[in-house]
Amino acid sequence: MTLKQRISDDMKTAMRAKEADRLLAIRNLMAAMKQREVDERIELDDAAIVAIVDKLVKQRKDSIDAFTKAARTDLVDKETAELNVLLGYLPERLDAAAITAEVNAIVAELGAAGPGDMGKVMAAVKARLAGKADMGQVSAAVKAALSK
Repeated sequence: MTLKQRISDDMKTAMRAKEADRLLAIRNLMAAMKQREVDERIELDDAAIVAIVDKLVKQRKDSIDAFTKAARTDLVDKETAELNVLLGYLPERLDAAAITAEVNAIVAELGAAGPGDMGKVMAAVKARLAGKADMGQVSAAVKAALSK
């Protein structure tokens, strides 16, 4: 079953169970997917859907931070619920040690040295770890690897 089909099935299940919060999160995801398909005139594969989910997760985390600073617990709860639904569609994340190992391997493959190669390394890392790792952690690992 493709990820797109799983999301669609989950939406139907949420409708039947009358889970309004879960349904809202899934509908927002479906809308983002449909928007990308229409804009780019493509059929999304699982990798593209994971990228969209990753982007929405980052947006939710940023919103939670902003709402926490503004003491809006009602909105923090809403965004956290949506975040939890979205996290269910991401593949299992790599831990910090695995990220560092992957980054070091890519740096060695490319023969990169110094901060000037950051863009080249990040492009390769993004292609290999998209959806599998938090890009903030990846960026920190790349900086650390290139500063050695």
